[in-house]
Formats: sequence, C-alpha cells, structure tokens
Amino acid sequence: MHAVKPLFDYPKYWAECFGPAPFLPMSREEMDQLGWDSCDIIIVTGDAYVDHPSFGMAIIGRLLEAQGFRVGIISQPDWQSKDDFMKLGEPNLFFGVAAGNMDSMINRYTADRKVRSDDAYTPGGLPGKRPDRASLVYSQRCKEAYKHVPVVLGGIEASLRRIAHYDYWSDKVRRSILMDATADVLLYGNAERAIVEVAQRLARGEPIEAITDVRGTAFIRKDTPEGWFEIDSTRIDRPGKIDKIINPYVNTQDLSACAIEKEKGAQDDPNEAKPVELLPHPKLERDRTVIRLPSFEKVRNDPALYAHANRVLHLETNPGNARALVQRHDDRELWLNPPPIPLTTEEMDYVFAAPYARVPHPAYNGAKIPAYEMIRFSVNIMRGCFGGCTFCSITEHEGRIIQSRSHESILHEIEEMKNVPGFTGVVSDLGGPTANMYRLACKSHEIEKHCRKPSCVFPGICENLDTDHSSLIELYRKARALPGVKKILIASGLRYDLAVESPEYVKELVTHHVGGYLKIAPEHTERGPLDKMMKPGIGSYDRFKRMFEKYSKEAGKEQYLIPYFIAAHPGTTDEDMMNLALWLKANGFRADQVQAFYPSPMASATAMYHTGKNPLRKVTYKSEGVTVVKSEEQRRLHKAFLRYHDPKGWPLLREALIRMGRADLIGNGKHQLIPAHQPAVDGYQSARRKNSTPVGSKKAGQGGKILTQHSGLPPRSHDGNAWDKREQAKAAAEARRKAEKSGKPAGKGGKPQRPVAPR
Repeated sequence: MHAVKPLFDYPKYWAECFGPAPFLPMSREEMDQLGWDSCDIIIVTGDAYVDHPSFGMAIIGRLLEAQGFRVGIISQPDWQSKDDFMKLGEPNLFFGVAAGNMDSMINRYTADRKVRSDDAYTPGGLPGKRPDRASLVYSQRCKEAYKHVPVVLGGIEASLRRIAHYDYWSDKVRRSILMDATADVLLYGNAERAIVEVAQRLARGEPIEAITDVRGTAFIRKDTPEGWFEIDSTRIDRPGKIDKIINPYVNTQDLSACAIEKEKGAQDDPNEAKPVELLPHPKLERDRTVIRLPSFEKVRNDPALYAHANRVLHLETNPGNARALVQRHDDRELWLNPPPIPLTTEEMDYVFAAPYARVPHPAYNGAKIPAYEMIRFSVNIMRGCFGGCTFCSITEHEGRIIQSRSHESILHEIEEMKNVPGFTGVVSDLGGPTANMYRLACKSHEIEKHCRKPSCVFPGICENLDTDHSSLIELYRKARALPGVKKILIASGLRYDLAVESPEYVKELVTHHVGGYLKIAPEHTERGPLDKMMKPGIGSYDRFKRMFEKYSKEAGKEQYLIPYFIAAHPGTTDEDMMNLALWLKANGFRADQVQAFYPSPMASATAMYHTGKNPLRKVTYKSEGVTVVKSEEQRRLHKAFLRYHDPKGWPLLREALIRMGRADLIGNGKHQLIPAHQPAVDGYQSARRKNSTPVGSKKAGQGGKILTQHSGLPPRSHDGNAWDKREQAKAAAEARRKAEKSGKPAGKGGKPQRPVAPR
C-alpha cells in the first residue's frame, strides 16, 4: 500500500522560506516567475481554477507539489484545437485530465435533458466553457498535442464511467470512457494514493504500460496475466436440464420397459468398490482473483446482463474484500483493480493542510464563481458515505468507509478561513457527503473488512455500526468557541435515521447550528420507491421531526424542517406520487422546486431505469421487474403531484385522478387534493420567486445572487441566520405593512401562519 506522505514538510518549508504560497501556474509568465523551464505534470480541468480544498484540481495539484513535482494548471481550455493544451509546453511526466467537480453532462443538462443556462464552476456562471463528455475530449486533445506523453484520467466523470455504462443523454450503453478517451490509465475514486504512486514511478523512469498493480486504477490489457484465477460471471445462472423422473414401479432391469434406463446402457454393480478421484482446485486468493463481467457487447444488447454486471460491480466495492474486475470490449480487455484503501486520519489531515490560497486564481480578475461563493466559508470534515442510496454516486466515487479528519485539522482550517476576504465570522458548513457520519464506523475492523452489504443503514441500522455522535458534538462545541467565530451552520444533508440514535446530537444541532430551517431528504413516503432507493420509512422522519420541534421549543427558537422529495424514481407508481401529494398537503408543505430522478452513470437506480430489473437482488431473466417512469408525460405528472398547489398542473392531475378512479380527490374540500375548476386567470407565482431577492438588488448579497427561499418563511439574512432579532423585526414590519394594505390581520409577531417547503 502506497501511503500519502510528503518527501518533506512542504507547507512548513515554503512558509518559512517564501511566505504565503503562490498559485500553481496557469501561464508561461507565471512559470517564468517561478524559474521553471517546464512542468513535470499538467492538470487539465473543466472547472475554473480555485485554490480551495473543495476543488479536485487544487487538492491533487498541491499534493503533487508537496512530492516535489512542478505542477501546472490548464483550466477550461478551448477544446476546438490543440493550441490551448500546448500553452504550458510539454509536461515531463504526464497530463492529468478531469472534467471537474461534476460530470460534464450533468453539469450542462437538466434531468429533462434541457440545456442549463449557467455553469456554477465558471467565472460569472457563464455556460458553454466545457465540452460534453469533457474528460474524453480533453484527453484526445492532449494526445493530439503531445502523442507520446501519458494521459491519466481522473475525477468523478471518469470514476462513474469506468466500465460499460448506460448514458441517459444518448439513451444507450456506452463503452468505458477509457476506451474512447485514448488515455493510458484511469484513476477512480479519491485518488491521492494512486496519483502519488503513478507520478513517482513515472519519475523513476517506469513506463506507464507497466504500472498495472495500483489500487483504484483501470487500464487496458490484452488478456489475463499468468498466475491469476478468473471467475466467470459473464452469464446469469440458469437451471440445467432436468431428466424425466423414473416411474418407481417400473422394473429397471426390464430394459424394454424403461426407455431412460435403456438409453443409459448397462449398469455397474453398486456394491463394487471404486477409487475416489480428487481433482486439484486452485486456492482462491482474493488478491490474485479477477471476476470476468459480461462484455460490453453483451450488456449493450441484453438489459438483464447489464443489471447483473451492475450488481457484481457494487458487490466488489469494499476495499477489504473486493476483487479485480475485467470486461471485454471487442478485442481488448478493460481491467479494474480493487478500490483504493481509504486514507487514515493523519493522511486526511496532511491533504487538507496544504497551503491553499482559498481563493480563485487572479487571472479571473475577481469574477464571481458561483460554486466557490457557496463553499468558500465551509469546511469538509470527512469523506465517504455508507448510506448506499441507489440514486446517489457518492459511494461509487468516495467509497462507503468514512474517512475523517482530526479536530485539530478542522479547527486549524477555520482559523485559516479568517484570512479569506469577506469572512464575517459565519462558517457556512461543517460537513461532507453526509453531515453526521463523522467518525462513524463498524465496531469491528474484521467485520468491516469482510462485509459485502451495500448499506450500513438499510433496511435498518446494522447492529455492528457504531452510531456514537459524541466526537461530532465535541467538534461543534470547539468550533463555535473559537475567537472570531459568530456562528457555525450545518448545511450538508443530514441522515436523520442516524441522528435520532443520539438525542444529545439533535439537541446540539437544533440549539446552535440551524439557520432558521434544516434541509433533510426523506425522498418519499411510500414503501415501494423507498425500498428501491434504499431509504428508511417515513416513520424515521416523524421521529426526528418530534425531536427537532421539542429542542427548538426548548431553545426558544422557531425553526422549520424542509423535507426534499424525488419524483419519477424507479419503483414509483402514479398511486405512490398521489399518496405523497396527499401527505404533503396534510402536513402543509408546498414543494416549490421539484427534483426529478436523474439517471447518473453507474448508479444502481440508473440500472433499474435502463433495464427494468432490480440489481439489489440476484438478477434472473424471470426476476420481478421494476416500475420505471420514462415518458415525458408521466415524468411531468409525477412532478405535478409534488406541486399539487400549482394551477398549471391541475388539468394534468384532474385527468390522471379520473383515470386512477380517484375523482373523489377533485374538489374544494379540506381532504381533496385539487379544485374542480381552473382559475380564469392564472395569477400563480412561485413563493420562492416572491420571497427571493431580485437580481441586481443591493440586498442581493455578494455577486447579486438570487437567495432561494421557502414559501411561508421570512427572507434569509446574509449571515445565514434567518431568525435573529433583526430579521424577525423586518419580517414583522413587512407583515404589518401588507396587512394594512389588504385590510387582513397579520399572524402573531408578523410570523408565518404555516410553513411550506421548496424543492
């Protein structure tokens, strides 16, 4: 195992000799200022270069820099020719290519395959600064620029497309991105270990073709090497031929009366002693065993085999027991080594201790980069997720074993944050993929090493999972006690079924770290879609809601839960969406923004969407199918159920309810879903739009960004705390003004009568 360790203490060395660390160079002029005649490694990325540990190119660049390599950055190059890929010259070792922090197709297109009007990772939020399937295009241009220079693919786009995968945007199964990208090797997952080892071995003169033993890598080879045992998983098991049962009353010695026995011929004497022949069987050593998946051609043409391959892939994701995988593409073999070993706490601390400038590169002249504006005052405290939600790609990319930083490392980053321009004392988030999985792990390393379950919390919390939140509680208390820190908010998604296991954590969170409302994601209320998502039942939400309201009341705060839901997920029927809409109305929620299911590459739910099979169970040709919502009309219907309050969707809902035999839900009664009559003039305006600060307004905050709001809730203050006295006074004054204008009494204190939520 190759540890992520520096050749020397680079951050300390640089700070002592030169002061604040400069940016990695993006131009020849910057290289000249550093005295470089060439770069050892050039990173090509589809994102703007922000030297912040939330951006992949910054982490990998600083890590390689700490190993003594000269690293340059080519950010959002013009991909129409090779010229932009040559502006830093020829790298001595390799090009590192990544699409950016997001898959380029998800970044550009909505779940309805419509082109987005902006790009959060581009200065000014401008769209069109990267190509579709950017990893593929960039690597081809790098090879065009310098044919003999190795290309190393990485990032989430490469991770999720490392094998033959269903591509939602072309509606077909595509080859591994490595086959089309002309790259030499692909690094999947958080690739610190792999990138360090590959760089050092190339620096020692080892050819890229010989580097085939690094975990977390994929590459192309001609056949299985000698000394490996291959397990054939190219077909779905089928029952063999069953012989006709012999009539027990037939005299088996009467050959004319027993056709079956006649076919078998003469019988040996059963009492005759015979030698037992022992056939040699090779010992199955996991580190020398490879599983052969169905070929690209087979999974492309056979949906059941695609689901089977997806299931096998997800069963081989635990670094403690995963085996290598191989998949034939035409006459070439795609080889995937087992997943990388998770970083230790010490290694995580080292990665985040690099001398990040924590701001965008000066080349952007201060232009706002929306993704940076959102995370610049946040701290990533951990990686990974053991939830296993089938629609999410975190587990496929970061793994299900939690990798946590130390308290000291996190607190040091908050101290460093005080030097970032614009810091007001509010930390916008202490989190990660999941807010409250910090330092949660299996009680036994041996059990964890052998476990093959896709989730530690579905269908219930595993008895071997340690759900102790005490370290996270202690971290919160230390962080908010730092001088100059006014508020610590938690904006990452909360796993509420884990939170209820620690009432002390819920109390700490609700009392000190909620800025008016807390976003959580039940995703649905019905068991059918929840099982396909691998999410807990709505009962867990109800338990958390009671605790949330109790501790909010004890703290003297009026705070709200904002539940998020998904429309059109595999396994969801029209009746399921109707029942969800009834639940929303009964609980006073109005989903203003609706998220439809988005089939991202390699996710289990995407396999369900494409094949109609459930890869969470053993796949056969006769196994039970999964309800899939594919037509544009049905997807609109499911979103209309979530937005039952919007008159624009009422005609579609009326038609559907009549077809479903639920016309009783049409009318003006309290328990009915939608009115019987359409308003003559549609004066509906989304509550989010009404309650948002207009673009360009002086109140719009930094960069004139629209503040997404929740219908029924007061405007959010710029420091993220919606319920401080200043904002309450503003809300009360506004309510009184509207009441005087309309002649209707305002709610007590000008506060909303009933909260409703967006999506």
